[in-house]
Amino acid sequence: MAAERLQKIIAAAGVSSRRKAEELITQGRVTVNGHTVTELGSKADPAHDHIKVDGKMLQGAERHVYLLLNKPKGYVTTVSDPEGRPTVMDLVKNISARIYPVGRLDWASEGLLLLTNDGDLASKLTRAASHVPKTYLVKIAGKASEEGLEKLRRGIKIGAKPGERRMKAVHTAPAQVRLMKDAANPWYEVTLIEGKNRQIRRMFEEIGHHVEKIKRVRYGPLTLNVEPGEFRELAPGEVAALRRAGRSERSGLPARKPAAKKNRDSRTRPSKRDK
Repeated sequence: MAAERLQKIIAAAGVSSRRKAEELITQGRVTVNGHTVTELGSKADPAHDHIKVDGKMLQGAERHVYLLLNKPKGYVTTVSDPEGRPTVMDLVKNISARIYPVGRLDWASEGLLLLTNDGDLASKLTRAASHVPKTYLVKIAGKASEEGLEKLRRGIKIGAKPGERRMKAVHTAPAQVRLMKDAANPWYEVTLIEGKNRQIRRMFEEIGHHVEKIKRVRYGPLTLNVEPGEFRELAPGEVAALRRAGRSERSGLPARKPAAKKNRDSRTRPSKRDK
């Protein structure tokens, strides 16, 4: 077996996520053949090298597990929570593999959440270049104007409120938005190709509407089809479809208009899409 990056080997063995594995390495908690390794990018051969984390020998790669969970409101999308709040891991009992969520749904949001121990696939699905479409049902307070909805469809600048230190002003990619239920507080179907922090809530707040409910109903090729709080394993065909989505799926969303340079004689080039 060819040498691989240590963080990838550790994640494949089910010890931690790849990001956490990087922390273990830089903290000096990983040894290879008796020597402490602290440099990220270091490689080893899991078939021949003795790799230990906190003094314990790795046992080899785990069987990959892929779960689709219907997350209810009131659970945080983390493996553990320092505040003691319920996490999505409390809902996936009797799973021996060390799995973790792919992406996030905030505490008040519901719906489709993918969990796995396949670090490569999780990375492909969450990185900026994947453009995997995610579809949500969104209930807002009050009727949005068509002008406001068009701003969301074209892409809109969303800023941070006072006191939101973790937030920053960003410009969203174009989104698909269509009315699903006309009412005093209507429901919309919103499809995004990105996942900025509290993006949907911030988008609608920007056009003057509070979001009352969010439920994710599709993630790439996957459709939500289990009851709240329940989960199921993905079929092999679904996993294969996710891999294709992570590599090359395009969203079908309208592209942004090219940004023209000041020099009128030079060619215009498309601006890089936010992700």
